[in-house]
Amino acid sequence: MRRPSLLLASGALVLAAAACAPADDTSTTASAASPAGSAAANACAKESLKLTTPGKLTIGTDKPAYEPWFKDDDPSNGQGFESAVAYAVAQKMGFTKDEVAWSVVPFDSSYAPGPKQFDFDINQISITPGRAKAVDFSKGYYTVKQGVVALDGTKFASATTLAELKDAKIGVQAGTTALQAVQSVIQPTHDPSVFNQQVDAINAMKNKQIDAIVVDLPTAFYVTAAQVKGSKIVGQFAANSGEPEEFGLLFQKGSPLVSCVDKALGEVKSSGELAQIESQWLTAAAGAPELK
Repeated sequence: MRRPSLLLASGALVLAAAACAPADDTSTTASAASPAGSAAANACAKESLKLTTPGKLTIGTDKPAYEPWFKDDDPSNGQGFESAVAYAVAQKMGFTKDEVAWSVVPFDSSYAPGPKQFDFDINQISITPGRAKAVDFSKGYYTVKQGVVALDGTKFASATTLAELKDAKIGVQAGTTALQAVQSVIQPTHDPSVFNQQVDAINAMKNKQIDAIVVDLPTAFYVTAAQVKGSKIVGQFAANSGEPEEFGLLFQKGSPLVSCVDKALGEVKSSGELAQIESQWLTAAAGAPELK
């Protein structure tokens, strides 16, 4: 599984000077409240953060780092949806691009229990209750739908409903939420074929051992554009009928960074920057027909 260049706005630190006020009861109240407010702000100051490497924000992701999430297999270039999101969050936390370091972390080991050699991981990791027992997550930064990919001209490539996919032999990558989505939403007659790597599922489809693969929608666009000539996106569908599936930044269990990263992510969202990044790197996803 696995997004033109990221424009990072360099934010200037603006210090607001407190106006002098008469020495009355209100000034006493303000003074009393001030230390608590300062303490909350200082907790997320860059110099106060407990980091894997002092002075550096270490971010994990898998290798290869696929488009459209990253560009040219280089997370550090700021290009691609997740690279852009990572640097936007880092900038809100006070880190320059030179103060961000990247660590290679295989997808299926990122959410395993135990110590982590990164501050947070960004790798299309869906927030699930099971994973949250072993690791912590930020608030969601992308709401996911699943995409169905098939070879153009084959029997299931023209499907317009989920019901038309019931007899399809479908492939999914191990460790992803696609398996659950296929089983609970499409409910195919044949058990889905599970592959260790996405490329294995792709090769099985090329060799016509399976009829289609299911991956997250942005990855589906990359598969059809760059990985499998003559393939097409059959359509998209929501992973479940309850809470939407979301990608979250992943942390070691109990990490004190979660609240500070959530604060930064909230600023990226409220400023409209996250929507701009999504539009720049994932906008093509809007063209896939909805399968119901």
